[in-house]
Order: sequence, then C-alpha cells, then structure tokens
Amino acid sequence: MIRLGNYGCVTSYTELYRDGNACERWNMLHPSGKPRVPYVTRCLADAPGALVAASDYVKALPRAIDRWLPRPLVALGTDGFGRSESRAGLRAFFEVDHRFVTLAALHALAREKAIEAKVVERAMRDLEIDPGKADPAIS
Repeated sequence: MIRLGNYGCVTSYTELYRDGNACERWNMLHPSGKPRVPYVTRCLADAPGALVAASDYVKALPRAIDRWLPRPLVALGTDGFGRSESRAGLRAFFEVDHRFVTLAALHALAREKAIEAKVVERAMRDLEIDPGKADPAIS
C-alpha cells in the first residue's frame, strides 16, 4: 500500500490505470455526453502540496496514473537490481525509504517555488543523504 499524503493509500495502481483509461474511452465514444472523470483525479483534485509515490515496485507503476493527476507525480521505485538482505535495506538502497520520500516532497515543493532550495539542501544533510551516491537503477 502506498500513501499519497493525507488523501489515502493506493492499493492498486493497475485499477486506477484501468479506471482512467475506461473514462477516456467512454468520453471518446460519447463526445456529447458529460465527461467521466477518473477516480484518482476526483480524489486528488484539491490536494495541496507535492504528490509523491514510493513503491517497492518499479517507478513505472505509479507513473502509469500520472496523466490523471492535478500536477506531476514524483515516483520512487525499485528500478534496477537490488543488493539487500532486508526490506529496510532494499528501501534504503533503492531510495524509497522515509528519507527519500521526504526529499522527494521537498524537492517537488522547491520546483514549484513553494520553498527555497536551501531547505532541501538542509534536509539532505539532516537526513544524511549523500548526493554523490551511485544511482541504484544503473549501479
């Protein structure tokens, strides 16, 4: 289960993807009808702040629903080949643990000019995130 802010958890990206495509198909086949809006669009339409998804699967899974969100989604996932003995080790290696969820949210807020970049830099120091760490997707 992946948490999206205070707006709930995603239990199935596949079902959200199917719903989004079903709405698009219905809208295409009923051009004069009232357009259907995907469930995830309705849920997050008024959500403030950054949208971050951390998954123990590849980043492509949460990115599958990105087009139905009110702003870009920062997706964290376990792309690549892992070298971990535990779930906590896996999440740390692939940068999907609590530290990187925090960093992703702050980075998205800085990108939107809601906070200054120095806030992100301080958080990286506080969270002991090494910006020189090898990219887990290619290492």
